Amino acid sequence: MDKDLLDLYTDYLISSFGLTTATGLSALGGNTVSHDRITRLLSGRDFTSADLWLLVKPLVRQVQQEEAVLVIDDSIEAKPYTDESQLICWHWDHVQGRSVKGINLLSALYHSQGVSLPVAFELVKKPDFVTDKKTGRQKRQARQTKNDLYRQMLSVCVRNGLVFGYVLNDTWFASAETMVFVKHTLDKDFVMPLKDNRKVTQDAPGTPNRGYVPVSELSLEDNLAITVWREDVDFPLRLVKQVFTNADDSTGVVYLVSSDTTLTAQAIQTLYQKRWKVEEYHKSLKSNLAFSRSPTKTLRTQSNHIFACLMAFVKMEQMRLKTHLNHFAMKGQIYQAALRSAYQQLQTLKAQSGLA
Repeated sequence: MDKDLLDLYTDYLISSFGLTTATGLSALGGNTVSHDRITRLLSGRDFTSADLWLLVKPLVRQVQQEEAVLVIDDSIEAKPYTDESQLICWHWDHVQGRSVKGINLLSALYHSQGVSLPVAFELVKKPDFVTDKKTGRQKRQARQTKNDLYRQMLSVCVRNGLVFGYVLNDTWFASAETMVFVKHTLDKDFVMPLKDNRKVTQDAPGTPNRGYVPVSELSLEDNLAITVWREDVDFPLRLVKQVFTNADDSTGVVYLVSSDTTLTAQAIQTLYQKRWKVEEYHKSLKSNLAFSRSPTKTLRTQSNHIFACLMAFVKMEQMRLKTHLNHFAMKGQIYQAALRSAYQQLQTLKAQSGLA
């Protein structure tokens, strides 16, 4: 990997406001770097999650602590006008409640001492075709579920010696199998939300006539933690019902569970609030770092562009710590500087044309 060229490319992603192309970067640098060299960077070999870890590891070691959290989540960036492939294809978006054509990125975001760093990632690919039983049409299918990828990524993070106290994720990854895997296989704790139809019981194992009911049917006081057992999970969970107000003043309910039964309701809620960091990460990738603004055509170049976006995010986090500006404020300053430069160039051109 040409680290100097990758550094140049990530600078280009941060400073760009339109399509990011090899020709555009070459021209920006006064053609001191040929577009062929930039193309070779993106097409030479696959940049993987292991490459990301090697580059970000020194920064992680500087901020790591036992109180850190590891947030695992996915995001879909719509690419409705790009040719379909095993990478750019239809994915179910559980936020929008419909299928979206685009790129599905699964990330592990390490948050410690106010710093957020991506430490692992997977791009959901669907290389196989199957027949949809309902419609009879051919559709793409992945060879691994996102929960499988979740567990693989988390295992790698633990093997890499990543120091953290809790795993956080949304309901999509809150399966019984994943809970057991985190607690027993990896010996880690988690905080996850439960769907309101998941069945739990307050009766301890061995209780006569032990019965399970949907979590929404429990008589729970808001913000008060109780101990429950979930079906297919062989250890107790700490459960808290949290009521929140939406932007439109409607109310919602989330049921949070943790494998750490020593936690209070407030501690569970405080920990889960840190999951919001992954939403900020996704938003910055899409808004500030040209995540979807690359006309690359092949699976490798598209994937490597996304890898570079992750490294650009890491760079912006480093700058945020020094400047005390968030990613959007930094991008705003870059935009204002670009406008001033463009305005000055316009005045020069007007003077040369006799219009000034």
